[in-house]
Amino acid sequence: MTRTAHDPAPLLVFTHPACAGHEPIPGHAEQPARLQAALDGLAQLDAVEMRDAEPVAGERVERVHSAPYRAELEALERRVYTENLSFALDPDTHVGPGSFDAIRRAAGGACQASAAALAERRSTFAAVRPPGHHAEAGRAMGFCFYNSIALAADAALATPGIDRVAIVDFDVHHGNGTEAIFAGRDEVLFLSSHQLPLYPGTGDPAEPVASNIHNVALPPGSGSNQFRDAWQADLLPVIDRFAPRLILVSAGFDAHWRDPLAQLDLKDEDYFWIGHQLLGLARSHCGGALAASLEGGYDLKALTDSVLAFAEGITFEH
Repeated sequence: MTRTAHDPAPLLVFTHPACAGHEPIPGHAEQPARLQAALDGLAQLDAVEMRDAEPVAGERVERVHSAPYRAELEALERRVYTENLSFALDPDTHVGPGSFDAIRRAAGGACQASAAALAERRSTFAAVRPPGHHAEAGRAMGFCFYNSIALAADAALATPGIDRVAIVDFDVHHGNGTEAIFAGRDEVLFLSSHQLPLYPGTGDPAEPVASNIHNVALPPGSGSNQFRDAWQADLLPVIDRFAPRLILVSAGFDAHWRDPLAQLDLKDEDYFWIGHQLLGLARSHCGGALAASLEGGYDLKALTDSVLAFAEGITFEH
């Protein structure tokens, strides 16, 4: 059947069961059940098209991460498999035998979502884990190994005609890795709202980093009004002026009131709202090209409901 202008394209989702194979230590917040929780939300949409997330290519990784860091992770992978052990890169960030396929597919899925958004001029979503926005060029941290959204942005900028990419991050934690990777690069706009004080302690707007970096810090206890006001007054207009060719979203849902790791009080409908605001900008400047990748969100019910709300926002026609 031919789709009409009034019949929206289904949300294109990239995911893979291997992303559930990354198992940190027992009781860890970034648990395998998060993947199913996100997929449970997406399954409630009227229309979804699912595609497999493929592993990111090694040469793609080295366009964002250092060669020594990639070699360090590959050496660690061999040791984990040989000795059948788990290993802590820092107190928060652990790997086990199933981790490395998940890490590569999380990054690869984000890159595929970006490419498909550009090629098909539609909204896409990488339902993958582990998250990525804390990962720096040469360091894993904060549950993150490869910086999936940074890899997706770099890949997009290699596409002919794509000379400006906006990265939006509404995870409750500041995307320090993404900021560090792109600070000072005029072809990339990075915008973040996050709780402060909170891990990792970066993203203070009183400490400017570069002209392409825009941070809004929300104090604990902030809710819907503060979140929406910040985006409407300080961040969405910057995207509009930048006129990106692609909007990428680090879609973390841990600012939800149910989440155990932070103290913001967002509701499901706030994620619909921000999604739909970004969709409007994508339609104005990018022909509808918007790609999101899952970051945080550690209460399973909140994650399901918030992913559904956001997904409805980035596909809603009116």
